[in-house]
Amino acid sequence: MKHLANFIATGAYTGYFPIVPGTFGTIPAWILAWFFLSDPYLLLAAAVVTTVISVWSAGVAESFLGHDAKKIVIDEWAGMFVSLLFLPYRLDVYIAAFVFFRFYDVIKPYPAGKCESLPGGWGITFDDIFAGIYANLTCWLCILALTQLGWFGF
Repeated sequence: MKHLANFIATGAYTGYFPIVPGTFGTIPAWILAWFFLSDPYLLLAAAVVTTVISVWSAGVAESFLGHDAKKIVIDEWAGMFVSLLFLPYRLDVYIAAFVFFRFYDVIKPYPAGKCESLPGGWGITFDDIFAGIYANLTCWLCILALTQLGWFGF
């Protein structure tokens, strides 16, 4: 069970990347979403399932990797999926969501930072869920503003 939790929690071992593992570990989730989860309801299902799996695997993995260890990146996958929920399926939007997600994941505005104090996998996962929510809302605000300016057409 330890090996399975490690494989999942580290995002198929992408969390072991020596430089910026959180960012590097988010890339596979973005790629999965872009190439395989273009249907919004499939992406929603992926976000829910990944969140549940993240809580479990991150909770197990913290026992041998440490609390919210940089190698644990499945929480980034869940947050990335949340950041893309119901956004227009466009490359520019998906890139913006990635950038905003990483920004909010790093700065952890309230209540995301408070979530880290939750026990086990809950604390590891839910700061990223909030970062995903913030990124999604920021993307929508940008889309609305750019649409009003006539710079964002569908």
